[in-house]
Amino acid sequence: MEAQPNIFETLFDKAETFGKTTYELSKLKALETTTVVATSVVARISVILMVSMFLLVFNIGVALFLGELLGKFYYGFFIVAAFYLVAGLVLHFFLHKWIEKPLSNLIISQALK
Repeated sequence: MEAQPNIFETLFDKAETFGKTTYELSKLKALETTTVVATSVVARISVILMVSMFLLVFNIGVALFLGELLGKFYYGFFIVAAFYLVAGLVLHFFLHKWIEKPLSNLIISQALK
């Protein structure tokens, strides 16, 4: 009859080891996923920052050029602002799903790797 407790103890020890291993594996998988998503986001943000800086300087140049052509510098800034207002409204009303869906899919695919 002494063999029975040893079988249960062995089974319990193996189940405990399996549980700890599964927990550690889950932690490592979560860490990997977080690292991949974070590095991807940082890389994309740095590219977006550089493009934004280029667009800012370019837009100031266009606004000054248009203002010079029209005789008043602030006319150029009004025209550039109106362009961005129209572009923003088009993006919001017509292309919102076109931008949202690929971005969501990117985040989900990175999280499931």
